Amino acid sequence: MSAVERVVAALRAGGVDAEVRRFDEPVPTAAAAARVLGCDVGAIANSLVFDADGAPLLVLASGAHRVDTGTVAALVGAARVRRAAPEFVLAATGQEVGGVAPVGHPSPLRAVVDVDLAAHPVLWAGGGDHHTMIAVTYTDLVRVTGGLEAAVA
Repeated sequence: MSAVERVVAALRAGGVDAEVRRFDEPVPTAAAAARVLGCDVGAIANSLVFDADGAPLLVLASGAHRVDTGTVAALVGAARVRRAAPEFVLAATGQEVGGVAPVGHPSPLRAVVDVDLAAHPVLWAGGGDHHTMIAVTYTDLVRVTGGLEAAVA
């Protein structure tokens, strides 16, 4: 099963029938995805994996924001939160940086969801590879990830 198929299966298992779009060119950044989708960069839900005291932490952040790792560390009770190395991300998610989805990982990740994403009726998130995006609502994103809703910027 491909990474995209695992993402779709995880969404369906969570009761979400997400729109899946595949692109000829990679969409590895929020700006690139927003341009191709014709949406506001703030409607892109970046699936960012951090190393929180050695454990993976998924932060679903608006593409319009830069994550404040100090704020996130305080939210999750970690001494240190830092951007994870690509190898760490791949091991935790089964997906490469630039294509990480909010779900479909070998095991569920602790997650934090940027509350500013709630301002958008439709969110676009990575679909498991560099060419795929999925459309979800904020409510569904929080539900399927079990994420803590918080300000992360």
